Amino acid sequence: MSELGLGLAALGRPAYINIGHGDDVPDRSLEGMERAAHAVLDAAYAGGVRSFDAARSYGLAEAFLASWLERRGRDDVFVSSKWGYSYTGGWRVDAEQHEVKELTAAQLRRQWRETSELLGEHIRLYQIHSATVESGVLDDPDVRAELAALRATGLLIGLTVTGPEQAATIDRALDAGGFDAVQATWNLHERSAAGALERAHAAGLKVYVKEALANGRLAEHDQPALAAALAQPWADVVLSGAATVAQLESNLRARAVDWTPELERRYAQLEEDPETYWEKRSELPWN
Repeated sequence: MSELGLGLAALGRPAYINIGHGDDVPDRSLEGMERAAHAVLDAAYAGGVRSFDAARSYGLAEAFLASWLERRGRDDVFVSSKWGYSYTGGWRVDAEQHEVKELTAAQLRRQWRETSELLGEHIRLYQIHSATVESGVLDDPDVRAELAALRATGLLIGLTVTGPEQAATIDRALDAGGFDAVQATWNLHERSAAGALERAHAAGLKVYVKEALANGRLAEHDQPALAAALAQPWADVVLSGAATVAQLESNLRARAVDWTPELERRYAQLEEDPETYWEKRSELPWN
């Protein structure tokens, strides 16, 4: 079975697009959210989770993870993060703009300095955040040179993908080479990247599954939804996006769920056309 990891998208900033996130953390002060993040990290570690995934745009997620690592002295974890988006939410739920995307070599250099200053030797994998074919980032010679230089130091390099053309982006990355991992959305509503993820796994890339609960749309079915992702033969790490200890503990119980043909038949009806799925996702409010 695949490994269950923890993604920090909902833990490092007061607003996120997960349905019901507004009720997850009552104290949205910096100190309150750091305490809440540390509680979830503690519960995850106690539950056997060792893979933790952050990003520069997740507010203070990297800083919260760094302070947790320093206080707890954890040296057996695998930390990944991402570059490409900047957090612009100003610690507000009603911000006009929560993050800004810039997939340039200058952004990569700037954000790598920020990430490495916070996470130091703990950072093992650095990923392009939400790469797409049309963004051109996979063919940018300056970006590719920067990534190759980082990879030469022993840092693993990956990419995350997004949108209805995830499969095309993954295949373009495989053709381009130079990547050690790929992270994609796969869930009971959106399965279109499965074939490309299988090809990536066969090529030796570590495969991460994100948004297995479809940003809360599958929260009421969290254990079977996560079990479905964990059962995919090409999946190495399936990320929980839990924002509370209760959510995390429920997610962890998915590891005991046997994804049977009967469950597959029961939940197959939930699958959506990729265009429909991503349109619905784009309409989710920050809360």
